[in-house]
Amino acid sequence: MSDRIDRRTFLAKGAATTAGIAAVGGAGGLLSACSSGSGSGSGSGSSHPDGITNAAPKRGGKVIFGTEAEEKGFNPTTATYDATGVLYARTVFDPLAIVAADGSVQPYLAQSITRNADGTVWTIALRPNVMFHDGTPFDASALVINFQAHQKSLLTGPAVTNIATVTASGPLEVTVTMHAPWVPFDYYLCGGIGGQIAYPVAPSMLADPNGTTHPVGTGPFVFAEWVQNDHFTATRNPHYWRPGLPYLDAIEYRPITDSQQLFQSLQTGVVDIMHTSTPSVTGELQAQSSLGFVDDSKNIVGEPDMDCVLLNLSKPPFDDVRVRQAAAAAVSSADYVKVITKGLNPTSNGPFVPGTPYYGPTGYPTHDPARARSLLADVGRPVSFTLNHVPSPSTTQIAQFLQAQFAAVGMQVQLNPIQQAQLINTALTGGFQAQVWRQFSAVNPDLNYIFWSPTQINSAFSINMARNTDPAMEAALQQGRQATDPAAVATAYQRVGQLMGTDIPYLWTARTVWSIGAQAKVQNFDNPTTPEGKPAFGMISGTIWPTQIWLA
Repeated sequence: MSDRIDRRTFLAKGAATTAGIAAVGGAGGLLSACSSGSGSGSGSGSSHPDGITNAAPKRGGKVIFGTEAEEKGFNPTTATYDATGVLYARTVFDPLAIVAADGSVQPYLAQSITRNADGTVWTIALRPNVMFHDGTPFDASALVINFQAHQKSLLTGPAVTNIATVTASGPLEVTVTMHAPWVPFDYYLCGGIGGQIAYPVAPSMLADPNGTTHPVGTGPFVFAEWVQNDHFTATRNPHYWRPGLPYLDAIEYRPITDSQQLFQSLQTGVVDIMHTSTPSVTGELQAQSSLGFVDDSKNIVGEPDMDCVLLNLSKPPFDDVRVRQAAAAAVSSADYVKVITKGLNPTSNGPFVPGTPYYGPTGYPTHDPARARSLLADVGRPVSFTLNHVPSPSTTQIAQFLQAQFAAVGMQVQLNPIQQAQLINTALTGGFQAQVWRQFSAVNPDLNYIFWSPTQINSAFSINMARNTDPAMEAALQQGRQATDPAAVATAYQRVGQLMGTDIPYLWTARTVWSIGAQAKVQNFDNPTTPEGKPAFGMISGTIWPTQIWLA
C-alpha cells in the first residue's frame, strides 16, 4: 500500500507548494518497531531469520538494497525523508542520537545530550575528532549552522519554532534554549522518519546550491553517485569515527516502486535486501524460509503509521459530529483488515496501539450499522460527500471498500481519483470532505504535534489538516510535551486518543506493518548498536542501519 499518502509524498508534494508545512514530525513521525532480535523470523531455513548474527563479521563486498520509493534530495533542510530517505541519510550522515533497544534516547554523533529540569535548556556535547567527508571538522560551529538552517527552512522550520536560541557554548558544545519546556526534544535528534534535524551535514553542503544532490556528512559511507530513479551508490568511509565500521565496501540503493517487481527482484538476486509496506508482499516474504525476515508488528514504542480516512471538520457534512459518528460506526476495521490487508495488519480504533504506554480506551465508535443509520436519521437530511483517493489499483480498492461500507448505512459517496500532489495540497488548503490517508508513524507522539494542534490551523492552509479545533487537544498535547513524569506523559496521550475518539477527525481502519526481506548472504541487517556497544532498536518503519551489515 505504499502508493497511499505517507510522509514522503506529503512532504515532497505538499510542502513545496504551501511554503513549508510539514516538517520534522513528518506525515506523522515514526513507528518504533521491532527491536533487535524481536522481529518475526521466517523459518529455520535461514541462517539469520531475524537479521541478527553473532558470527565474526567479514569485511568487503557490496549490497544492493531495493526501496519502494525514491527521494528528491539529501539536504535535510529542503529534502524529504521517508523510509527511503532515512536509509539514504544513515548511509552518508550520522544522527546526533539513536533509539536504544529499551526505547530510550542514547548519544550517537553527540557524546552526550542533557537538559535542565524542565526541558527549557538542552546541552549537546559533541564527540572529538569527527570529520565531515570534505575534511572539515564536525564541531559546535558546524552544528549551530545546521540548526540555524533548519530554523530558516520552509520545510523543517515549523517544527522547531519552540527553539528560541542555538549557541556554541564551547568548541564542542551547543546550547539550545526553548521558548517553553520541550521534554521529548531529544527524540527529534534520533534521525528516524520524524527527525530530519538530527543529521548534521557539512556547512559546505548547505552553502552549495547543488548540495542536495551531493551529500557531505560524517557517515559510514561516502557519496559516490546518484542517478535519480535508478540508483544511489556510496563507498566505505576509510576514516569513519566508529572503529572497524562499516564492514561493506559499498552499498547501492535501487528504487523499485512496484511492490511485486521489488519482491521479484529479491527473488532473482537483482537486489540483495528490500523493504515493503505492502501486506501481500510481507506475506510472501514470510513464506520464503530461505530469506532473512523481520517486520515491525511487535515490540512497539511510540506509534505506527495508521491507515485511515482524513475528514475535514470545517465543512459539511463532517462539521456535524453526528455524521462523523455515523461514518465511524459504518466502517468495520475488522472487515478492512480481512479484505484489504488479507488479515496481515492489525485493526485500529485510534492513533496508538497496545503495547505502548499511550494506548488506552478511546471511546471510538464500534462497527454498528444500525447505530449509524439512527444517527443519520437524527441529522434529518441526506448525507453525501466526495471521497478523494489516489488512482492506483490498491488505493482504488480501498476507496471502493469504504464506499460500500458507507452506502450500507445510507450515505451517498462519490469517489474522486486525483493525483498525489493534488491530494496533499487539497488536504492542506481544505478543499476536500474526506480522503483516503496514511499518517502518524513516530518514535514519540510529540513528533505529531503540528498535525494535531489547533494552533496549526489558518485560513490559507492548515498543517492540522483535519481542522480539529478542540481546545482540549492542545492542552493534552502540551502536557505530553512538557511533563517530565512518564506517567503524566502517558496520561496525556491517552487523553489525546480519547479526544480523537470523541472528535473523530479520522476514521481508523488498520495500522501499517513494514517488513524487510534479505538474501541469506546479507548478515546482521537488524542488529545496530550504540557507539558504546549497547543494543539499539533495529528495523523501524522499513528503515535499518547499513553500518553493521556484512556479507557471508
